[in-house]
Amino acid sequence: MVSMKDIAARCNVSVATVSKALNGYSDIGRKKREEIQAVAKEMGYFPNSSARALKTNRTYDLGILFADNLQSGLTHDYFAAILDSFKVTAEERGYDITFTSMNMVANRRMSYYEHCRYRGLDGVVIANIDFTTPEVLELVRSSLPVVTIDYLFDGRIAVVSDNVKGMNDLVDYVCRMGHTKIAYIHGDDNSVTRDRVSSFYRALYQRGISVPDSYIRKSRYRDGDTTMYRMQELLALQERPTCVFTPDDFSAVGAYHAVQEAGLRIPEDISIVGYDGIPVSQALYPKLTTLKQDTKQIGKKAATELIALIETPKTTLIEKYLIEGLLLEGGSVRKM
Repeated sequence: MVSMKDIAARCNVSVATVSKALNGYSDIGRKKREEIQAVAKEMGYFPNSSARALKTNRTYDLGILFADNLQSGLTHDYFAAILDSFKVTAEERGYDITFTSMNMVANRRMSYYEHCRYRGLDGVVIANIDFTTPEVLELVRSSLPVVTIDYLFDGRIAVVSDNVKGMNDLVDYVCRMGHTKIAYIHGDDNSVTRDRVSSFYRALYQRGISVPDSYIRKSRYRDGDTTMYRMQELLALQERPTCVFTPDDFSAVGAYHAVQEAGLRIPEDISIVGYDGIPVSQALYPKLTTLKQDTKQIGKKAATELIALIETPKTTLIEKYLIEGLLLEGGSVRKM
């Protein structure tokens, strides 16, 4: 393995000069710095991560804690897009990525926090998990820099999709299309769902529209089968709604199936609305009316704030960052 001492001998300079050149210090002339960097590249030099960790007290490794109750992993379109943006941004800043878990090490099951310490992670982003479990709370309450996505903790940075505004924009569009009989099949009981449901009720109330209890049904996120059953229940009502909101775009596929199996048409007989703006929403026929969440900006913001918390902790503000989405009109909502 090529060392800085080898580069120094080749360039006839000191090891300290090589170190400064490779780390971009300005007290070395540009010509000499570029010469040393070129020689290092030619010789195949790579900095030793262990040595760098000893010197900087950082490993330049960020953790991702991500899980969901349906075990969809990185096939989860929405969060996969966020984590991809997080990864790209972190790598641009010189950081590697490690997925953390409660692994078995030396015949002992580690907690999330213990695994982060075992891997020497500089910080961790947490997304799409049960944030109320003791293992997650241990990590959040630790001294490790943490950023959460779509969940709020006191004293922790959070990057949150603006679900309140997003739902309001969807309701506003549906109402402008002339609908007053509007149902909602919502997802699991969590902070995201509570924001969306509250915004749904408030937006309709502000427009003088009431919602019968029979129009509110519970499903799960990314669960097309359950959403299909709930859609069938709504279609069986004596006074059925003219428009149905679904938990997300993935679940909306189940609602489409229920309508088609009933011999009805979208949007002529009933309108359907999704949420997320994942590619499948625009592959459906008709294209799904939905709220496209800005996954690229969410992931980028989570990475930049986590790195700021690691590199400049004294000047990094602990805030909640709201990221707005964009309404995609599609073709699944009928003009009444």
